[in-house]
Amino acid sequence: MKWSNRLRRFFVPNSLRFQLLARSLLLLAGLLVVIGLFQYVFMQGFIYQNQAKSIQNQVQSVPPDAWNLMTNGGDDQNLGDSSADSANSAPRDLHHHGPLFFLPDANVALIDEKGNLTELSNGYTNTETSPHLDEQEYQNALRNKRNLEYKVVNPTGGNEQLVVLLTIQPRDQTPELIQVSLSTKPLKEMMLQQLLIFLGISLLALIAGMLAFIPVLRKTLIPLSNMVDTVEQIDAGNLAERIPVDQGQVEIDRLANSFNGMLQRLEASFEAEKDSKEQMRRFVADASHELRTPLTAIHGFLEVLLRGAMNQTEMLQRSLTSMYAESERMKKLVEDLLLLAKLDRSPKIQLAEEALDRVIKEMAPQLRLLAGDRKVSLKLTSDLKGCVDVDRLKQVVLNLFHNAVQHTDPVKGDIQISLTKALDGIELTVKDNGSGIPQEHLPKLFDRFYRSDSSRTRKYGGAGLGLAITKSLVELHGGTIRVESTVEEGTTFYVWLPVAETL
Repeated sequence: MKWSNRLRRFFVPNSLRFQLLARSLLLLAGLLVVIGLFQYVFMQGFIYQNQAKSIQNQVQSVPPDAWNLMTNGGDDQNLGDSSADSANSAPRDLHHHGPLFFLPDANVALIDEKGNLTELSNGYTNTETSPHLDEQEYQNALRNKRNLEYKVVNPTGGNEQLVVLLTIQPRDQTPELIQVSLSTKPLKEMMLQQLLIFLGISLLALIAGMLAFIPVLRKTLIPLSNMVDTVEQIDAGNLAERIPVDQGQVEIDRLANSFNGMLQRLEASFEAEKDSKEQMRRFVADASHELRTPLTAIHGFLEVLLRGAMNQTEMLQRSLTSMYAESERMKKLVEDLLLLAKLDRSPKIQLAEEALDRVIKEMAPQLRLLAGDRKVSLKLTSDLKGCVDVDRLKQVVLNLFHNAVQHTDPVKGDIQISLTKALDGIELTVKDNGSGIPQEHLPKLFDRFYRSDSSRTRKYGGAGLGLAITKSLVELHGGTIRVESTVEEGTTFYVWLPVAETL
């Protein structure tokens, strides 16, 4: 039952195994048929030539004078008495036993120089006469004394015959031809029999080859079957499966590597989609939370005013001031969200070659105003030009500087901005001596709505979007941003931008 099921699965017409087996056997059968036909054609010429050679040897074994004696019937007067007696006995013996020299169905004839044909014997089983060839063919055979002449003829109304012509030279006589002809039917029957035997053996060989090829083919396709089984186990929730490689078949190994690469990309894509959904969920939650806080505050102040506090001048002024601050905070949050959405949707900026030290020097008064009593130092290398969007670059500097202001002491704070030549680019550095950032917060520092110290950033109106915007703007310029920080010592942001020639 198990073998029958295996064979039933194997001989499915649309299966790869069945098609490989069928096409291999058909190709082998075609080759065997072609070999058989070529064998038949070449064997026919070989057998005819061997038969003609055998007849030639038999004719040459008979003395040339004996053929004339067979023709003259013992009346040759030129021979002596003793020779005549022996000669008279010879023709009678040869005439009687002439066919025994040749095949039983062979016809023997003698052709003189004029092309006259004299029948010598008709064999025991042959009822046909010797075929008469063209006189030109006889003349050519007479001139070709040493070479074997034979041909296959098909007389009108007769069977196909093999005709052998040999030249004899009796004493003191002109050369003559001996023509031996016999039917090719026995030869063809023998060749047909051999062809049938060959085809029978070929058929048996095909059957044996098929039985031997089935397990070989099954073993050869094991890697492909393993791949099919693995693919069947893979679905959208099980992308960790991998197809084994290095199975000893180059094509299967290449296919396995390609498929594993595709699975890896799909798995990464699903993970990225999962992370994107999680980030979107957090983004919506954080944005809702950030917007709800000022809205709740404004709603509370309005409720207090509607309950009668609006008639109290001091309470009214305090409420309006707080509502204004919350609305400003909400306005900035919405603007930051719109900017992030714009950068994600259509990140296009207008780049132009600018001297970066000049751009930062133009911002110096504004930076010192934001710093208050904090110390501000500028260390700018001249003639460092890059292709930048000036407004976006100023926003990067302001975001980093504002972050430094928030995390440094109002009096003892020291903020340094430097611009130097870096490897294949320009490096902008913003360093402070503030409280620093714990190491566990650094990997997520540029995530949206992430705040290492939520109480302090909320106090200064931050929502955790400034550094995310800064990173997006730097990457739009083809640059990178990184941060180094030590708690209670300070934080340094490094912005790398390409020089003008590399853009």
